[in-house]
Amino acid sequence: MALDDDIRLFEQVPIFRLLEPDALRLLAFSAETKLLRAGDVLFAAPARLEGGYLVLKGSLAIFETRDALGEPSKVVHSPGLVGELAMIAETEAAGSIIAREPTTLLRVSRVVFHRVLSEYPRSADAIRRMVSERLSSLSSQLTPLA
Repeated sequence: MALDDDIRLFEQVPIFRLLEPDALRLLAFSAETKLLRAGDVLFAAPARLEGGYLVLKGSLAIFETRDALGEPSKVVHSPGLVGELAMIAETEAAGSIIAREPTTLLRVSRVVFHRVLSEYPRSADAIRRMVSERLSSLSSQLTPLA
């Protein structure tokens, strides 16, 4: 797939839409391609996640448990993203993610994501605001439960 095609897929994901065009181009250029066959395990708990994965082709099944029995809790198709938080902070998998069919991914490592944000402060500020808004929303949802 050409770089411009990858960029168009990145632009369809909310977190990546926050990035300046040059930041997005650098991120797309730096992402690593990963190919999975049907049934391949992307990761299973306990696993430390080092970044996110953008689905270019195919689909991933997300399971709440390590053994991946039963129906998946979610299926992610192109241009979906798994591991968004892992691009920002250390994260551990709580379940399993398995390719449902031959699947092509772009891996965005935390190191690369942080490097891009350090070079593009406006993009970093947009991501910071998004994370802050999400945490504020989560906090307000949890307050009645306390």
